[in-house]
Amino acid sequence: MKHKYLKNVVTLKLIQEKCIGCKMCLNVCPHGVFELKEGKAIDKDSCMECGACAKNCPCSAIEVKSGTGCAQAIIVGKLTGTEPHCGCSDENNDCC
Repeated sequence: MKHKYLKNVVTLKLIQEKCIGCKMCLNVCPHGVFELKEGKAIDKDSCMECGACAKNCPCSAIEVKSGTGCAQAIIVGKLTGTEPHCGCSDENNDCC
């Protein structure tokens, strides 16, 4: 069973148009976030934001701010007394 972090808070972004399907992200990801189905796919809620995928992507198709999503979500939740979220669903922010 895959470990899931907080839902919809990770900063991981796969730029589908840049991806060449080399599978390097599959090889380096410790949590199996990437899965090759119909070309390219991603399971963001399993990402621990280590940055290995982005550092090893030969075509810069992956962006991630290492270690920010879950931590930020927990802090925002505690400060506002709400469920953890990073604000990515806000109209002006689309990091997720």
